[in-house]
Amino acid sequence: MQHLQLRAPAGQVQGKAADVPAAPQEPEAAAAPYSADFVRRRLLVFVGIVVGYTTFYLTRGSLTYSAPVMVADPSLGFNLTHIGTMTSIFPMAYGVSKFAAGVLSTAVSARLLLGLGLIATAAVNIGFGASSSMAVFCTLWGLNGMLQGVGAPACATILTRWFAAKERGTYWGMWNIAHNLGGFLAPVIVGGCAKAFGWRWGMFTPGLIGLSVGLLVLAAVRDKPTDLGYPPVDAPAPAAAAAAAKQEAAQPQQQQDEKQKQSSGMLAALKSVMKLPAIWALAFTYFFIYVVRAGVTNWMVFYLMAEKGAVDAGTAALTVSGLELGGLAGSTVAGLLSDRAIRGAKDGSGLVGKRIKVVMGYTVAMAGSLLALQAVPAEAKVLQWIAIAALGFSIYGPQMLIGLSGAELVSPTAVGASQGILGWIAYLGAANAGIPIAHVVQSHGWGGFFTAMLGACAVALLLLATVANAQSYGQRQAKAAAA
Repeated sequence: MQHLQLRAPAGQVQGKAADVPAAPQEPEAAAAPYSADFVRRRLLVFVGIVVGYTTFYLTRGSLTYSAPVMVADPSLGFNLTHIGTMTSIFPMAYGVSKFAAGVLSTAVSARLLLGLGLIATAAVNIGFGASSSMAVFCTLWGLNGMLQGVGAPACATILTRWFAAKERGTYWGMWNIAHNLGGFLAPVIVGGCAKAFGWRWGMFTPGLIGLSVGLLVLAAVRDKPTDLGYPPVDAPAPAAAAAAAKQEAAQPQQQQDEKQKQSSGMLAALKSVMKLPAIWALAFTYFFIYVVRAGVTNWMVFYLMAEKGAVDAGTAALTVSGLELGGLAGSTVAGLLSDRAIRGAKDGSGLVGKRIKVVMGYTVAMAGSLLALQAVPAEAKVLQWIAIAALGFSIYGPQMLIGLSGAELVSPTAVGASQGILGWIAYLGAANAGIPIAHVVQSHGWGGFFTAMLGACAVALLLLATVANAQSYGQRQAKAAAA
């Protein structure tokens, strides 16, 4: 087998551990083309994480599209408050899990986290479908949230190891379509099964699919190129590599060993992320973006039935499918736009800031889409679908780019930890789209719902402005080396 051969940049230090990812290259760093064998194997890994995370979304969205049928089941006696309780428990559990999984992914195989996590959440869906008690429902849905948290940090870690900085935005955006594919398939598969066979099959079906896909992920995905004999895709900038080598050579061996031990630890990775103010600015931006995202996802079916003339949950779910199709396009375009902005960046300009400015444009569009949806007449079904698709386009671009920006702010060994912190804060925001938004709707009507969503957009824009010129980890390392 002919493996990938990368041309080492002038001044690059040889003899480093092959399995430690290097700092991201800047746009001007050149590398030899990848071999056809490497490209094929990387494509298999990429397809594996896209299909795997798509299925995570299917097992995550199962309650959303089974809920209207559950409310209509007289044997359960459920109302919106019962559903709101479960939808609030999930994101709180998910946020904690994503934080823990992000830190854990620095020391545990991302492939195992992804594959085994999917199998476990599929089993929980099946158990939920076999239950009838509110207490059991809440327990299982909280457990599902804990298990779901392993998916995104694992995928982020795999992406940063298999794709170089200059192409990462494009592939991260294409991976992000897994959110939309899962979200699009959920109303079709879950909603269709729940309507045709009852809400229990709305839970059983994604569970059975998840068990099968989890086994496929374990077979197809590998953690990093070096696991298969390929070199890392990123190389350190020459100046930074030379300076690091000079500094290492001047240190006593004991200090070098201690430094290596600390840098490889989970605690060291977490500390390196938590001390960055830009990470916290992105995290709290994520909080408000997820208030909108979860608010729209959780309540749009009910809104369309109450205000826009949808005759039943199945009809409303089909209209909501536009959210995911729009999101698929939005995340892909966001990745392409941000990569183009980085390739055209002038020397010294903050590369992460280039992505953030794209996020700011999307957030303005998000607010405009919310206003458009609110204004569309109940009889204009096509315009409703278009407005919801535009909303999905504008939500999923920031959702993708904020995660990518967080990954590029930190060292490659701390990517999982960055995603854990971002995800934890984000899903605290999602939790506020459960019971709190249910109370807003019950107290102030759907006008109050839209006011809350627009307020979240405004705060997100203010936070983004503070990191509009942020530099990547690689830029900061090169600047420190040149000083």
